[in-house]
Amino acid sequence: MAVTAQQIDVFDSNETKAGNYFVSNYPPYSFWTTDRVAEAYSALDRAPDPGTALGVYLHIPFCRKRCHFCYFRVYTDKNASEIMRYLDAAVAELELYSKRPFIGGRKPKFVYFGGGTPSYLSTKQLMYLTDNMKRLLPWDEAEEVTFECEPGTLTEHKLRVIKDIGVTRLSLGVEHFTERILKLNGRAHGASEIDRAYGFARGVGFPQINIDLIAGMMGDTDEDWAYAIDRTIELAPDSVTVYQMEIPYNTTIFAEMKTAGNDVAPVATWAKKRDWVRLAFDRLETQGYTVTSAYTAVKDPNKTRFTYRDELWTGADLVGLGVASFSHVGGTHYQNEHNFEPYVQKLNGGELPIYRALTPSSEEQLIRELILQSKLGHVSVGYFQKKFGVDILQEFSHAWDHMRAWGYLSEEGDELQMNREGLLRADRLVHELFLPQHRDARYA
Repeated sequence: MAVTAQQIDVFDSNETKAGNYFVSNYPPYSFWTTDRVAEAYSALDRAPDPGTALGVYLHIPFCRKRCHFCYFRVYTDKNASEIMRYLDAAVAELELYSKRPFIGGRKPKFVYFGGGTPSYLSTKQLMYLTDNMKRLLPWDEAEEVTFECEPGTLTEHKLRVIKDIGVTRLSLGVEHFTERILKLNGRAHGASEIDRAYGFARGVGFPQINIDLIAGMMGDTDEDWAYAIDRTIELAPDSVTVYQMEIPYNTTIFAEMKTAGNDVAPVATWAKKRDWVRLAFDRLETQGYTVTSAYTAVKDPNKTRFTYRDELWTGADLVGLGVASFSHVGGTHYQNEHNFEPYVQKLNGGELPIYRALTPSSEEQLIRELILQSKLGHVSVGYFQKKFGVDILQEFSHAWDHMRAWGYLSEEGDELQMNREGLLRADRLVHELFLPQHRDARYA
């Protein structure tokens, strides 16, 4: 069933329970299967559609500690030789891709190093990795190269190396500024390391520094959150991303909930989390920032973009390297092997480590872009008419009617626009656009 107005009202006041909240793709990952892997290989053997941008994502799954809320594939027990095995495997993976027809002579428009903790790598490992990647698929024409960092892993020397390899956007996983909250949630860094790392990064001169915050972490209070906003404003990053705390099933928080027989997570309610994100956006706007999506505020929209997001949400090809990474090529979604050894062993044998795949129908491809672009707060009717030949006003009238009735949506010329209250609920509202077979809370 679609989300009803009554359900949304209840959801806004409910405690946080386990499950996925953030919508990052469509159809849901639960529908990707191992028996469709051949579809991924077929996509790799086709020339790209003209004008389709190419991006590269590399998952670095190593961390000093596993955060209690982390749901990504990460390892805290790998030594230097194992890390080098992994980096060699990732380079081998990119080499296999570089020879496939789907590349079509393209260079990456964007590159993203995510994790895990990319900044966990030593400078020697980082230079080895990126030198080999550039040899295979140069990113000298990339508009954006993003690198995620944990503040406690950064030195001035390492940051200079990160900038020298071509990183244009440094994303600092601050999450919060209160020592007690960082410790309670299992963060590896402490509050004192944030200022130190940020000062080094500013001194090195990255074109864009982004700070990540999470509203509603364990132990958070109104006073702590106000302090986090104050500290963010003092640092004046080029952009800020603010997420609402969720508790997926593969987190240690959920494991503890299950052991204790609790179905309510020890974090803020959804209503409180939305209050805190609203406050963050309002305060940032008073400082000249512009809210550009359900999660982002930027100091100067004319200078600061999120190319990775904007290109992916309009159908770019993405090559995902590394364990459990996701790719999107020629209209086909697929994911790599979920575990370290199967991933490395397949590549050592000269085989791509593709684990499961799905080729969405044309209708599902349209819905994917519509869902993702809705989270920007606006969608262009003309864009979808031109690209898919579909009048989204008519085709999805039920969804728009619901959102208008709830007071979250309006029409401005060619655009459907979500107001601030709609943006704060975007990841729930977009379920109105799901096909019936995908409307189930257990799907992720």
